[in-house]
Amino acid sequence: MTWMVWTTPTAIFFSSIAAMLAGMTLWEILSPTIERKGFLPISTTRGDRLFIGLLSAAFIHLGVIGFTTLSIWIALALSAVWLLVLMRWG
Repeated sequence: MTWMVWTTPTAIFFSSIAAMLAGMTLWEILSPTIERKGFLPISTTRGDRLFIGLLSAAFIHLGVIGFTTLSIWIALALSAVWLLVLMRWG
């Protein structure tokens, strides 16, 4: 990825998102999803919950960076736990 002049963490971040999207595509092809209602106030599919999880992870990171002196690794851990909870029960 030197042609993009990315740092290693940036390359890992975007590669991970691409892998998640590819995995979700395969999962959707093998097992089509149905809408369901969890603790979110709307009916969602797996793709909807992944999108909401990624969007909220960005806000978690911005909140940690902007309002605390905590390590970014804590934001990563919080985001990962939130995404797992959202995908399972959201």
